[in-house]
Amino acid sequence: MKEFEIVTSLDEFDTESKYLIHKAKEAALNAYAPYSKFLVGAALILEDGTLITGSNQENASYPLCMCAERVALYAAVAQHPEKKIMKMAIIAHKKNHKELSPAASCGACRQVMAEFEERQQAPIEVIMHHTDNQWIKCTSASSLLPFVFNKASLKND
Repeated sequence: MKEFEIVTSLDEFDTESKYLIHKAKEAALNAYAPYSKFLVGAALILEDGTLITGSNQENASYPLCMCAERVALYAAVAQHPEKKIMKMAIIAHKKNHKELSPAASCGACRQVMAEFEERQQAPIEVIMHHTDNQWIKCTSASSLLPFVFNKASLKND
């Protein structure tokens, strides 16, 4: 199985993925991004069908900002700690809210996604807007960060 594929049309996605993309677009409307004007939304679905969304939240003190992916992931585990995350969609709007912008997750978000997979011992499918009408579909978040820093990295034996 391929680790990722480029999808050239929304029509190629299953109904659940289209729904997640739609919900991620809606979540981006709740972004607080007065500095970057880069509005990001994330939507994820849990094993029982529960939907969780997140949007990026900026702060004048830039290190205190939080990406949409981590907002959604942390909300999921805070509200439903026993449920596995099955799939996540991420989109970004340009400041005019009409055009999508490429939305590859940052390194910090990739690290967090990879650890969530390790915690739940199951992959999380990730869908990200790539360019124009193209999307990246990954079978596992860990494929986005092949040399992940994990608990084994902390062993001092």
